[in-house]
Amino acid sequence: VRQVVVDEADRMADMGFMPAVRRLLDQTADNRQTLLFSATLDGDVAKLTERYQRDPVRHEVGQETPDVTDAVHLFWKVAKVDRVDATAKAVSAARPAIVFCRTRHGSDKLAKQLGRAGIKTAAIHGGRSQNQRTRALDSFSRGQVHALVATDVAARGIHVDGVAAVVHYDPPEDHKTYVHRSGRTARAGSGGVVISLLQPEQIGEAKKLQRELSLSEPITSTDTDRLRDVTPPATQAMPELQTGARPGPSAPRTEGARNDVRPTRHARKKSAKKRLAKRGQRAKNGSGAETGGSAPRSDQAAPTEGNARSRRRERRAHLQSSPER
Repeated sequence: VRQVVVDEADRMADMGFMPAVRRLLDQTADNRQTLLFSATLDGDVAKLTERYQRDPVRHEVGQETPDVTDAVHLFWKVAKVDRVDATAKAVSAARPAIVFCRTRHGSDKLAKQLGRAGIKTAAIHGGRSQNQRTRALDSFSRGQVHALVATDVAARGIHVDGVAAVVHYDPPEDHKTYVHRSGRTARAGSGGVVISLLQPEQIGEAKKLQRELSLSEPITSTDTDRLRDVTPPATQAMPELQTGARPGPSAPRTEGARNDVRPTRHARKKSAKKRLAKRGQRAKNGSGAETGGSAPRSDQAAPTEGNARSRRRERRAHLQSSPER
């Protein structure tokens, strides 16, 4: 191996993959060329550079914290039970939007809840197939869905222009995750809004994050009027959604919520066994049926070998008792 490419180095360091990366690098040639890509450089990545790169040349593209300082940051204090409604209002005021959750289950659940509120959504995370993720991103980029619900793992793989808002439904792990999430909006000099939904017990961590990123925005209650004022003009012209009501028969379906769900291998085997059992039951019920397909009546028992012998004995007894014999 003469060339090694380490992409998203800081993210792998955050997720604990550095020991595996070092083991792989130790098995390559000493005179290899090592290319390292990272959105942010921290101590763990610096150690990797010191050990595995000789006379490295550093290239920087864009700002150190891309697009984050160009966006408007809003911090809303919201109770846990009101987060779905606050998210629906935020997407209604500024869309298209990307909503970030921490888990796959949370992403799917929120996508369905927003769909019931009348918002077209698509979920994207590591639990979906490549085709499902591609369809979700294509629907989002074409404007067929209003919100893309994603996990942190998918944050760096989303590159869609014209995203009006980013909603932190679940708070990020640290300030670096906040940067990567928020960088999906306000790209290439365009405007954007970043909204953080904070529960009362999360306000302390949010203030610490603000200090690390030099953000001085106050923490307020839900303020959709302020959100509309800072939303890019291109999205303000879009018709407002009717949120808070359950959709009727013509309500938009959640993209990927049901049609994209494929039965697992175990479910397919279970379904096949049920079909075979039903066929066997039908064959058993119809084994004694007559030519017309109807089963014999209970008072017309089918002839058996015992019944035939009984009739032969009765016939012999009748012949023996006859006067002519």
